[in-house]
Amino acid sequence: MTRATRGGRTALVLVTGGVALVVLVALLAPVLAPYPADATGATETARILRPPSAAHWCGTDELGRDVLSRVLYGARVGPVVAVTVVTVSLLVGTATGLVAGYFGGWIDEVLMRLTDVFLAVPALLLALALATVLTPGPVGLTVALTVTWWPWYARLVRGETASVAGRPYTEACRALGLGHRRILLRHVLPNASTPLLVQASTDVGGVLLVTSALSFLGLGPQPPTPDWGLMVEQSQNYFTTQWWIGTFPGLAIMLVAALFFLLGDVLRDRLDPRHTPRIRP
Repeated sequence: MTRATRGGRTALVLVTGGVALVVLVALLAPVLAPYPADATGATETARILRPPSAAHWCGTDELGRDVLSRVLYGARVGPVVAVTVVTVSLLVGTATGLVAGYFGGWIDEVLMRLTDVFLAVPALLLALALATVLTPGPVGLTVALTVTWWPWYARLVRGETASVAGRPYTEACRALGLGHRRILLRHVLPNASTPLLVQASTDVGGVLLVTSALSFLGLGPQPPTPDWGLMVEQSQNYFTTQWWIGTFPGLAIMLVAALFFLLGDVLRDRLDPRHTPRIRP
């Protein structure tokens, strides 16, 4: 085993361990949070705006709520929305791209022109417009972002499918009488799985940033939901004096997004031969 290979495996273990830790925090938030009631809207006027201390490791906010507890519960909001958006977009985009790339002709033209309609509008602008029209909350935010995200997967899968559909082994499958569904699922889709997996892993971090930005603008979860973007927005008037209110949820956004960006990079290096480090003599 080369040094590059060992380093790649170590990086993969560390990054996946970090992602697993985020999942555990989200699942065990009621157990880990020192003040679980503070995540559901409880207020404590006796401990308003307290700085970080032994009793409150991340301080308290303008309503006396423990910031650490709300950050831990926030792992159940922003990251879950991001993963849901990527998962639904992946399913819709993959199905669209497979059908368009495999069958070609007028089916390809119709599906790709529909995709181009969504891609013609800047993604953030379209998400803002849809989030404004829909009811503010995690569901409306998920729908708005899914509509803007699926066309990218459709384009990616369509290109991979079109390159595979005309290869000899695909033609041989047709000659043997295999059905279209079996050919698509058993022989075409696996060829697109590597770039899809890499792209989806990276996109979770990107969607989390966009989700937090829309929540900051008031288009996401509403108070008292412990959403990280919403917590940063609510800390604007206190940032220069009570810095801890917005700093810790902001750090949570940055760290979780960075973890998924790194996961995408590590998976690309491990799964894509074109990015495999060269072995030096």
